[in-house]
Amino acid sequence: MGWFMSNYVPHCYAALRMVAGFLFLWHGMQKLFSIPSPMPPGAPPFIIYGAGPIELICGILVMIGFFTHWAAFIASGEMAFAYWIHHAKMSLLPLQNQGELAVLYCFVFLFIAAQGGGIWSIDSRRKGSSHGH
Repeated sequence: MGWFMSNYVPHCYAALRMVAGFLFLWHGMQKLFSIPSPMPPGAPPFIIYGAGPIELICGILVMIGFFTHWAAFIASGEMAFAYWIHHAKMSLLPLQNQGELAVLYCFVFLFIAAQGGGIWSIDSRRKGSSHGH
């Protein structure tokens, strides 16, 4: 007998994908529209107008599972870039440079990029499969 959660892997993956996309899109909302709160003062324009649209658009696409491979791959790359241009300058260890969220987003999105939309995604509906591959 296997682990009782084994039957729910596709469902847990879909929940991970949707929640990661949902949380990520709010970073873009904050940068572009100051919703739910404004960006801290002094944020460079390339962060606001470069990262903001990526986070908003890729977050929505990952959440709904549409062009999931590409959206998650781009989001993963943005988070790797953010880590190396901002956090790593302070210290290499994420615990010391407040970069844990960037690292987690980077690798969660990298995993999602490899997996695709999975169940409960537009990609799976478009391809007529339950796995979105």
